[in-house]
Amino acid sequence: MIEYLTILLAGHKAKMDERGASAVEYGLLVAGIAAVIVVAVIALGGQIKGAFEGTSTNLQPVAPTKSAG
Repeated sequence: MIEYLTILLAGHKAKMDERGASAVEYGLLVAGIAAVIVVAVIALGGQIKGAFEGTSTNLQPVAPTKSAG
């Protein structure tokens, strides 16, 4: 009976270790994705800013003005 409990507890302990490893793997995955996003924003930030500024400049003459009244 004690041998059965020992095996049962060892299996439960091994299962807990796997959950911890999975959490670490997910954490590393999230950190990697965040790093890719940061690099993409830094690399493409100037181009995106330029595109929005160009669009804003083109839209300003079309924007409605406040009417007096």
